[in-house]
Amino acid sequence: MNDARPAARDRSARSRWTWLRRLWGLSTGRFGIIVVIVVVLTAIVSLLWTPFDPARVDIAHRWALPSWPHLLGTDGSGRDILSLVMAGSRTTVIVAVGAGIVATVIGIALAALGALTARWVRESVAVFVDILIAFPVLIIAMMISAVWGGSLWVVIWSVGIGFGVNIARVTRPELRRVLRSEFVLAGRASGLTPTQNLVRHLLPNVAPVFIVQLSWAMAVAVLAEAGLSYLGFGAPVTQPSWGLLLAQLQQYITVYPLSVVPPGVAITVTVLGLNLLGDALREATDPTLSHGRDPLHPPRGSIRHVPEVVS
Repeated sequence: MNDARPAARDRSARSRWTWLRRLWGLSTGRFGIIVVIVVVLTAIVSLLWTPFDPARVDIAHRWALPSWPHLLGTDGSGRDILSLVMAGSRTTVIVAVGAGIVATVIGIALAALGALTARWVRESVAVFVDILIAFPVLIIAMMISAVWGGSLWVVIWSVGIGFGVNIARVTRPELRRVLRSEFVLAGRASGLTPTQNLVRHLLPNVAPVFIVQLSWAMAVAVLAEAGLSYLGFGAPVTQPSWGLLLAQLQQYITVYPLSVVPPGVAITVTVLGLNLLGDALREATDPTLSHGRDPLHPPRGSIRHVPEVVS
């Protein structure tokens, strides 16, 4: 009996490593992981060091071309663009993580209410979700900023609410489907409470769908922060932001076109990396989507599912 427990732990540890190796074996997974690591490390390093002070104004070197010591050049105030991009990554990480947390809490709460409660509650939640999902994220952000003013919290809450509703709408039918599974019924018969069933059985089985929606929420949070900062509803002027930097540089794009390339590339690569990481996570965690394409255990023969034709 004592030998069975360490063996079970070893199998669980091996399964976790296999999942991570499968994720790394996917080209999209590698790209997404590398992008996320680079952005997070850049944000951490910028807390301790940047080539120049991002707020330092040097009129003598304004609009300098990429060269030493300004590797990405300078803007109209002589500020180092590389330092501004590095400092702006902190804002990106804060918004992406914050919006992801808010979307997770709202999405899981609404999905659980819409799947595990009485019928009248489920129908009320479904109507509430349909009403909220009709409002785009940017409209929600502008409505919130009209009351509390523009800030990063406006971006975090608007994206969190907007995509939390999307997560609830996609996850709710999956929870209802898993709720009718035999192992869930067996857990209920063994005395598990609805909350215990939700944590042990329901959420792990809808995790692939949830992960993809969450990755999209974080990607949209990066875009929303850039767009709202560009429009003046996002980060304050005193806080470095990729969107704010684009807004300040775009009016000189015809004269100094290279200046807008670094923040634009940073936003594009970060959003692309988050989207591809979400797709790779879904494929790595859901065996039904791999179709035998596991790079660690390639199949001997491909099995195709041919649907039956019903006349």
